[in-house]
Amino acid sequence: MTEFLPTGIQLTYLVAASLFILGLKQLGSPATARQGNVIAAVGMLLAIAATLLDRHVLNYEMILLGLAIGSVLGAIAAYKVQMTQMPQMVGLLNGLGGAASALVAVAEFWRLLQHAEAVALDANISMLLDVLIGGVTFTGSMIAFAKLQGIMSGSPITFPLQQPINALLLGSYAIGSAFLLMEPHNLTAFLGLVAVSLVLGVMFVIPIGGGDMPVVISLLNSFSGLAAAAAGFVVMNNMLIIAGALVGASGIILTEIMCKAMNRSLISVLFGAFGTGGSASTSTASSTTGQTVRSIDPEEGAMMLGYARSVVIVPGYGMAVAQAQHSVRELADQLERMGVEVKYAIHPVAGRMPGHMNVLLAEANVPYEQLYDMEDINPQFEQTDVVLVIGANDVVNPAARSDVNSPIYGMPILEVDKAKQTIVIKRSMSTGFAGVDNELFYKDKTTMLFGSAKDMVAKLVSEVKQL
Repeated sequence: MTEFLPTGIQLTYLVAASLFILGLKQLGSPATARQGNVIAAVGMLLAIAATLLDRHVLNYEMILLGLAIGSVLGAIAAYKVQMTQMPQMVGLLNGLGGAASALVAVAEFWRLLQHAEAVALDANISMLLDVLIGGVTFTGSMIAFAKLQGIMSGSPITFPLQQPINALLLGSYAIGSAFLLMEPHNLTAFLGLVAVSLVLGVMFVIPIGGGDMPVVISLLNSFSGLAAAAAGFVVMNNMLIIAGALVGASGIILTEIMCKAMNRSLISVLFGAFGTGGSASTSTASSTTGQTVRSIDPEEGAMMLGYARSVVIVPGYGMAVAQAQHSVRELADQLERMGVEVKYAIHPVAGRMPGHMNVLLAEANVPYEQLYDMEDINPQFEQTDVVLVIGANDVVNPAARSDVNSPIYGMPILEVDKAKQTIVIKRSMSTGFAGVDNELFYKDKTTMLFGSAKDMVAKLVSEVKQL
């Protein structure tokens, strides 16, 4: 079909694809991410405009209605959804993208069925792949959304013979696909495959725990791109193929980065049932192992920070939940006025989605040059006077380095325990998503500041101003 499209549309697609690639390049750095997002958005605008000029578009009224509804819903979501809910939002958008791609295959199958048209082998294979990837992405993303939103438990959901059942479902899809290749107009078989793909998505995500959610979000994002590319082959649209391939490839690369940051293989993430999604709180003064911690009040914490020469702030999900990023920026500004050098240490899997902490700190206008990746900041902790950990847990747990029996052993961490002093702001002694007690809390150089991140940081700011 595409060979008959006007040359101008194809050239516009080429320009749009170039802008996508340039935008992705810019998204690789926090300093240029905003510009990259705008460039990619312009590319998408050009792609949509060119598609709307295509002579194969039959019903502009329905398309414009869909654009209007989608734009309104998108604008409302952009203003209403809080930054702490951004991982859920990303999961939801991944799912909707997968569903949209799968619906393209469903619509194309229905069109061929109604007109009794012959189905080419390559078109049939494209539809089957689109239904599989799109269906898995949709229901899998909905389960991830439910886990992140707290609608269902973030703990892994496992049961006997789970993996054999998954293999049986996948085998059923393969057999059904082979049958549909021979009987391409069999509606019952096609609907059965749609149902199997949706069930596979649920089975794919339920055994994955909260500790692996950043990886899951990234992987499902990649799936949504692959589903879009498959949809492009179904309708023979070059732009959709290119855009989907870019999203799929970048998502896979990001997934690999996330796995490396956790020192785990993708197979282990998908089938290891790792992470509890958070556990009940224990005492604020002791752990289940009987170890004790040393707590301080905001006044003592302010003195430690104010009289330090260097401070490293480690943000975590607790900061996101409390919406404390603006108070953190205020604290950093106040410390810098007193001559304290302030840096931020960012772990790749801190929070609930890739880049979560970068997004929150960017919202608070934290200077990009103060953000340090794990590899860059770790060698500096030994010369750091005070590290302020705000709601982070697993990513600063020394057990990952010292305890061979720990589930997180081998995971690269921010080595804050090597600093001269560490202050940890937490509501309680509850474990993180991995469900592992944190050795850092019981170190001699560690002090605990119990309370909401936003409240405690605000009190630190007030006390620092009085020094």
